[in-house]
Amino acid sequence: MCGRFLVDDEVYAEMWELLNGPDGIALSDALAGVPADARTASPGEAPGLESSGSGEALPPPLPALVKRGEVFPANTAFVIGNGGVEAAKWGFPHWKRSGVIINARSETALEKNMFRGPLMRRRCVIPSSGFYEWSRGGGKLKDKYLLRLPGERVLYMAGMISIFRDSGGCEYSAFVILTTAANESMAPIHDRMPVILAPDEREQWIGDDDFMRQALRRPGPELVSHPGATSG
Repeated sequence: MCGRFLVDDEVYAEMWELLNGPDGIALSDALAGVPADARTASPGEAPGLESSGSGEALPPPLPALVKRGEVFPANTAFVIGNGGVEAAKWGFPHWKRSGVIINARSETALEKNMFRGPLMRRRCVIPSSGFYEWSRGGGKLKDKYLLRLPGERVLYMAGMISIFRDSGGCEYSAFVILTTAANESMAPIHDRMPVILAPDEREQWIGDDDFMRQALRRPGPELVSHPGATSG
């Protein structure tokens, strides 16, 4: 599965470049699908960035409602869709109880009513610096790891978007991340991993149905793991 992911300074900078490049869209349009109740960020949730670790200047900060750093379920993040970059809430609302559904299994997504339509009509790419997972021991979560692509600054995850209404009747966009069986590099930590795309596969994922089916069936790329915080 993928329960949290990381958006660091480099991914932030890439999103800013996409928003302001020749193929970008207006920032106001990118934020149009954000839930009304998410338009006020918690203090400190998305601090301004002044420089990278190397001292290089970074672009001006994105709106505070878009989460940077460790992204949690129900946070708002930038995704790349067929209309360019937009902001969306992570997780489809659960149809039986409170909470959100953040992942969809690649093996069965096309069979599920909740996922079939978005997967066929509105796929997206979620840029990240990597994703977090916890190993298990004795049935309990143990060590936290950050999984990244070796030699790559951005890890692109395959997802889909759908439109929902909040409690006030306002429409908002939400996304889920597709997962697949863990490969050899991931299996020692967890039995699932996101469906991962190469940088030059983003447009194919969004617009090519045949490529989508192929991507859902193939094994994931080799990952490197970085130990993180210990979880009890």
